[in-house]
Amino acid sequence: MRHPPRGFTLVELLIAVLVMAILGSLAVSSYRSYVLRANRTDATTTLLRAATAEEKYFLQNSTYTTDLASAAPTGLGIGATSPLSYYRLSAAAGSTGSIATSWKVTATATGNQTRDLSACQTLSIDDQGVRSPADSSGCWK
Repeated sequence: MRHPPRGFTLVELLIAVLVMAILGSLAVSSYRSYVLRANRTDATTTLLRAATAEEKYFLQNSTYTTDLASAAPTGLGIGATSPLSYYRLSAAAGSTGSIATSWKVTATATGNQTRDLSACQTLSIDDQGVRSPADSSGCWK
């Protein structure tokens, strides 16, 4: 009387390893895109904080400023990079062309964050509350 074979054959084992490798590669790429998207909040929160600081600065000085790094009263005290250092910040005159009457703050991706979607590598907000890229792009979510 023959006993039924027990265990796995080499082919079955290789198929199981192949399936696990495929699932693992899908999970890793999905995780990386999630991390990049989550890191964008470093820029969006910093830009919104800069917008508030610009308006506060204007109330105290009757002009806006491009000095993000210096502490008050000469600057906004935010810094040249976002808190987690995923973005570099800059401020310039806004739509009127004069820093006395308008401003625009921009966050540009640095380091590993440059692997994010190309449309989301540079985010900005101005004195009118206009966000770039547009909210419909999903970069501000």
